Amino acid sequence: MKKTIIYIVVALALIAIVVIRLKSNKETTVNRVYQYDKEQAINVQAIILMLESVKNDISYTGTFEPNKETKVSADIQGKINSVLVDVGSQVKKGQALIQLDNSLLKLQLQTVEIQIEGLEADVKRYTVLANADAIQGVQLEKTILGLKSANVQKATLLEQINKTTIVAPFHGIVTAKLTEEGAFAAPGVPLLQITDISLLRFTVNVPEQEISQFESNQTYAITADVYPETLLTGKVILTGSKANLGNSFPVQFSVNNTTDLKIKSGMFGKVQLKNDKEGKHIIIPASSIVGTNIQTQVYTVKNGKAMLQNITISNRFQNKVLVSSGLTEGDVIITNGFINLFDGANVSISN
Repeated sequence: MKKTIIYIVVALALIAIVVIRLKSNKETTVNRVYQYDKEQAINVQAIILMLESVKNDISYTGTFEPNKETKVSADIQGKINSVLVDVGSQVKKGQALIQLDNSLLKLQLQTVEIQIEGLEADVKRYTVLANADAIQGVQLEKTILGLKSANVQKATLLEQINKTTIVAPFHGIVTAKLTEEGAFAAPGVPLLQITDISLLRFTVNVPEQEISQFESNQTYAITADVYPETLLTGKVILTGSKANLGNSFPVQFSVNNTTDLKIKSGMFGKVQLKNDKEGKHIIIPASSIVGTNIQTQVYTVKNGKAMLQNITISNRFQNKVLVSSGLTEGDVIITNGFINLFDGANVSISN
């Protein structure tokens, strides 16, 4: 009986020791884990907004694209005897690009020409005999029909032979070579790519509230980013009827390239809108912007708290942006200290 009591006491003691140890470990772990206090003020840097004078010159970035671009393929199948151009070659409309093997077609043409020569002689002979009632007229008629059929075959072969020479559909530059001599050409299989950059298309995306600045058939100043000293003239040829995800509309210009064609397809450029009138606007550092491209936001400070504010940007220049709506003179916006910052957080402003 005494042994049983001793065992029970020992077991209870062990259990008590384990419980005490677990409680001690929990307290140690809790003390080591950083407990973030959402009520604690976050140290930030901020500025008070003032109206600034600025010439409201606006530019929109876009991309140059070729006026015409196509992949050239053969109309008939055949072995490629020679490729007469290479990547970078300037070609003119109608210039020979690729020559297919046409030796078999030429032999067939010779055969048909011999048939035509014989049928023409038969028509002359049968005409004389028919006029003398020496043969039936139906024989002459069959020979004439045979001659017509042979002439159609000849025209068909001549057309096929012409199509063995693949020519440029328009003036341009060879921008891709997709085949070599000895390969096999077939209808619909691209062989070369021809690009016309003498006339370019330049496309920009414009916010809906600013699209009225662009009028159809009006001209605007355009520059390429790599050649800012070269001033181009673009005429508006298209204003989009449907907005993209950013609620902007495409505006497309027709632009004549330079004589040396130095503006290439895929280059970036800008269309400039000049405004000589100076106005006062809200200008903020670009680094203060948070949110997304779809919804641009900044943190304002009101009653010691950080508050997210939606804004609309109308222009960007260097490391600043021009705000067209959402902020007013006297507002305080946060420019630094965004770590752990959230909407409604308590903040303290440091100089």
